[in-house]
Amino acid sequence: MRRMMFDRILLAAALAFAVVVHAQDYPGRPIKIIVPNPPGGGNDLAARIVAERFREKWGQPVIVENRAGASGRIGAEAVAAAAPDGYTLLVAAPASLVINKSLYAKLAYDPEAFVPVSVIVAGPGVLVVHPSVAAASVQQLIAHAKANPGKLTYASQGNGTIAHLAGALFQSMIGAEIVHVPYKGSAPAVVDLLGGQVSMMFSELSTALPHVRAGRLRPLASGGEGRNPLLPDVPALTEVLPGFVFSYWIGMVAPAGTPSAIANRLSAETAEGLRQPDVAKRLLDTNLEAVASTPAEMASFMKRESERWGNVIRLTGTKGE
Repeated sequence: MRRMMFDRILLAAALAFAVVVHAQDYPGRPIKIIVPNPPGGGNDLAARIVAERFREKWGQPVIVENRAGASGRIGAEAVAAAAPDGYTLLVAAPASLVINKSLYAKLAYDPEAFVPVSVIVAGPGVLVVHPSVAAASVQQLIAHAKANPGKLTYASQGNGTIAHLAGALFQSMIGAEIVHVPYKGSAPAVVDLLGGQVSMMFSELSTALPHVRAGRLRPLASGGEGRNPLLPDVPALTEVLPGFVFSYWIGMVAPAGTPSAIANRLSAETAEGLRQPDVAKRLLDTNLEAVASTPAEMASFMKRESERWGNVIRLTGTKGE
């Protein structure tokens, strides 16, 4: 018995030593960052900013691969199935990380099994409508929706995204039907919104603001707990519908079993990269805020977000389509 216990202690020590050595040698070959969305959106930008930092710091190739589709599930499944060695990472929005598990009865991956690395960036939301919509305020939009049930449409980046759930919550709170039109990412959704093919969107401010400033979209409300300084004359949605807050964030995770030493190293380098002046300017220009959380902070944040959006899904009866 003592011999068996001694052997187990030796094995555990050997494994721990191997993990430390592996982390010290990391990275020794190219890294792949999978983005479960098309190019051109916030996820893609965040991934490429991080990839540039890793390339500069470690001198290793870092490939950003877009695997869009199925509400972020395709990319998430690929990372979940990858080796837990820090060479395959996922940079994703909430759908893949905290929403899909409440939206779909069965998933081919376990979002809770991912090893958190860092919340990279966050950004406020904004409710925008096409100028053809006969509403200059949230109150007028609500009245219009009630008078014309099923006539208004709202775009989203796909099923299970913040825009989708914000729209479902909006309908639930106002008691009127608005038709959901899902797209494969922000870019195609905004193109159709600009063209008037859809009426409105609970958008990322970073995506909508240039079009708002050009007069191509009309902002009715910001998604934060208070007014946004970039749109000081636009009320917060919670001023009209108390408690209605929506914002966007993008985080990085690794496959289950990835050593904490590697996750911590990735997190530290991400934070350092986001502090660089040129990166700060790029984010400011796109109205995104650097977050750079630690793995532990991200784990706590994801738990809160999971509970929050899970409650919305249950309240509204939203189903994965």
